[in-house]
Amino acid sequence: MTRQPEEYQQPSRLARHGFQALGWVCLGLGSLGIILPVLPTTPFLLVAVWAFSKASPELAARIRAHPRYGPYILAWENYGVIPNFAKVLAVLMMSGSFAWLYLGTDAPLPVKAVIGVTLAAVAVYIVTRPGHIRS
Repeated sequence: MTRQPEEYQQPSRLARHGFQALGWVCLGLGSLGIILPVLPTTPFLLVAVWAFSKASPELAARIRAHPRYGPYILAWENYGVIPNFAKVLAVLMMSGSFAWLYLGTDAPLPVKAVIGVTLAAVAVYIVTRPGHIRS
């Protein structure tokens, strides 16, 4: 399934190579995220799909068709859905990261405050996304 809007224009050769390089880097980082628990997978795959859709729609379609990650990517692209288990995991990881920053480092209080507010805003955004596709 290759999705291209009506106004799709092929990018310049240089831009196509840049998008393709970004796609491969993000695909590699997303693949590492499968193995390393501290590295996220899905955000990198979303960026890879976006970049490949600009440079190589066939590669973007292959990622969308992946049996494990494809449905999550399509749910996000088409409906803005973040599964509930992913929301809980994301908020827990952000909370743990902030707790470690606040309690376990000597970072200045303004830095802790800015990071805390940013993580809280991201958590609110994540939690307010739909958790499943509405029929």
